Amino acid sequence: MTSDMSIASLVLEASFVVQLIMLILLGMSVVSWAYIFQRNSALKSAQAELREFEDTFWSGADLNTLYSELSQRENGFGSSLIFCSGFKEYVRLRKTAGITPEAISDGTYRAMRVAMSREVDELETRLPFLATVGSISPYIGLLGTVYGIMTAFIALGEVKQATLQMVAPGIAEALIATALGLVAAIPAYVAYNRFSTKVEKLENAYGNFMEEFSAILNRQSLASRG
Repeated sequence: MTSDMSIASLVLEASFVVQLIMLILLGMSVVSWAYIFQRNSALKSAQAELREFEDTFWSGADLNTLYSELSQRENGFGSSLIFCSGFKEYVRLRKTAGITPEAISDGTYRAMRVAMSREVDELETRLPFLATVGSISPYIGLLGTVYGIMTAFIALGEVKQATLQMVAPGIAEALIATALGLVAAIPAYVAYNRFSTKVEKLENAYGNFMEEFSAILNRQSLASRG
């Protein structure tokens, strides 16, 4: 490949529209990688927090003591926040005169459900962007390819004698746009699927804890009323 046909020269000598499309794809790729690293770190932290909390909770720790310790932490999140939301509502409802154990259980579960929804929404932050990049980037690249090839053939039609050397640069620069579209789409699509699976597993774990914790609190309510 000669210097005239190098990737750098093809990009620099491409038409304005193709260069704009390449710039858009490059920007989408850079932002995607930033979100990939950020979400990967956030999900790892959530998984580590879940394991640590479950080890502490199922070790038989006193609920009042555990609540006091967790509620004093700054920036609580994950299962710890769900536990604190549920236990706080449980204590508040127990002080209500004439309330039934079923009402206490329902109120506690609703409080934890709201907290879990907020946590899941936080875990899913940026994932829609990755899904969008993974789905539309190839089409944006294809648009640049179509425009580049169309421009090359229009220019080819204006000359009397066409040669491969005349049309090759235009087609090559057009194909670079498709390649950039795939480069942007593949990591974003893979990361989206991977992160979505992790979020789903965390949501299931939160839901299982809510069910088990609600059963524990319900038994305590029934025992105290008895």
